[in-house]
Amino acid sequence: MKYSAQPSKDSSTSSVHNISKASAKSQQTAASTGTIEDMKKTLADEYFLQLKTQNFHWNVEGPLFFSLHKLFEEQYEEIAEYVDKSAEILRALKSPAPGSLQAFKKLSDVEECTEEKLSSTKMIDILTADHTTLAELYKARLETAENEEETSAVTLYEDLITFHEKAAWMIRSHLS
Repeated sequence: MKYSAQPSKDSSTSSVHNISKASAKSQQTAASTGTIEDMKKTLADEYFLQLKTQNFHWNVEGPLFFSLHKLFEEQYEEIAEYVDKSAEILRALKSPAPGSLQAFKKLSDVEECTEEKLSSTKMIDILTADHTTLAELYKARLETAENEEETSAVTLYEDLITFHEKAAWMIRSHLS
């Protein structure tokens, strides 16, 4: 707890005020624990999805090459921005951002794709499933952030849900 080094006219009021501020900060940190843990998972999810999408961008072949190559590039670039925003929110919440593949692998709900040769249809199926799953997961994480009144996390989750629902639709549309 912080105490004022300068006595005020009413030093008891000053001490109470400083104790109250420290107590509120302690409560906010404790209340944000769910959001912090969720944001670490979100950072890992977005990082792995970015890597997978970029991998598919590099390796897509077939009659849908041009449109998927371009779409995957647009999506992994947008996902990169969400990776950065997730890490920045963690830092704003005074939590270190995980930054190793090992940490991301433990935290992420996105499965790594180890197959080297996939059809464009299989890529579409995998990414559609990933985007759909993340949109659903983020709805629960949004609720936690709302309950903990972490407005920057709330805004990010709202943006992520919109992005992933649209991304799933755009990718899935290539099969129609």
